[in-house]
Amino acid sequence: MVKRIAAFGEVMMRLQTPGYELLSQASTLHYSFSGTGVNVVSALARFGHTGYLVSRLPANPVGDAAISFIRKLGITEKHIVRGGNYIGMYFLENGFGVRPGRVTYSNRQESSFNTAPEGTYDFETIAKNVDIAHFCGIALAMNDSVRSLMKRFARTVKAQGGTIVFDCNYRPSLWGDNGYEKAKPHIEDMLHLADIVMMNEKDAIHVLSMKTDKASRHEQVKELLPAVAQRYNIPVIAGTHRSINGDNSHVLQGFMLKQDAFTFSQSLTFSVYDRIGAGDAFASGIVHGESRQFSPEKTVGFAVAASMLAHTMAGDTPMSSESDILRIMTEALGDVER
Repeated sequence: MVKRIAAFGEVMMRLQTPGYELLSQASTLHYSFSGTGVNVVSALARFGHTGYLVSRLPANPVGDAAISFIRKLGITEKHIVRGGNYIGMYFLENGFGVRPGRVTYSNRQESSFNTAPEGTYDFETIAKNVDIAHFCGIALAMNDSVRSLMKRFARTVKAQGGTIVFDCNYRPSLWGDNGYEKAKPHIEDMLHLADIVMMNEKDAIHVLSMKTDKASRHEQVKELLPAVAQRYNIPVIAGTHRSINGDNSHVLQGFMLKQDAFTFSQSLTFSVYDRIGAGDAFASGIVHGESRQFSPEKTVGFAVAASMLAHTMAGDTPMSSESDILRIMTEALGDVER
């Protein structure tokens, strides 16, 4: 079934060095626009849904450029408000070999999105006209004003009978010192509202302070996530496990907990061209599978295949169609671990 899906989140300018150069080496930067909400609703628009972004952009040429970019991605802009003076930015340096990639944020707190006052968005009207709303822990980390707006929007959608999707997406650099303690009450507020959650055992252990004596990540997930689902009354929890081989190829496995049963995808091994945004591709695959009432096996297989394909494309935003993903997952759907 085709759904009307809104994402609440910041539009950011991505400034990337050429190749594998460091910022201290590069003399040019390539810019584009992204953000978790941009990535998720753009991917879902490619799958045939209607995608809205609920955000605020400056009323200047930079904001105009962001709007133009968003239009090309198939996102409907009617709920983007213009105001404020700045757009958040991040600088990306690609990793190579043993050197990891690096993201450096700039101008976040002064951005139009993060300085939006109460009353900026007409949440009542938006909530009446969407089926699903997506929220991310990155926006939740920004400041009290953004947190207040996010929770109010989520409560409004929930009151209208809409589905709430929440991606924990904990980022230590955004929460700062004692970040787990700061994040916990706000993440718990969103978990109590959520119908579909993206998280793994690390979120349960570090953010939610849950305990386990299991040694492997696989066993930790199987022990902790059912407890999370029961504590917060969450129907669906999904996430991924990643490992990196000595040749720099990545191995990705998706998992999904639904109706007290786990489904694990086949582990996929692939080379990485651009890693940023791959988690958003996975999230969009889970939302799409649930919207289309795929089986759990097909949903988690679709999501992990979408994430794998996102690793092969430049930029944050997933660009694969449903048929692209179904084609690549055909041979990978056979083995399901429960």
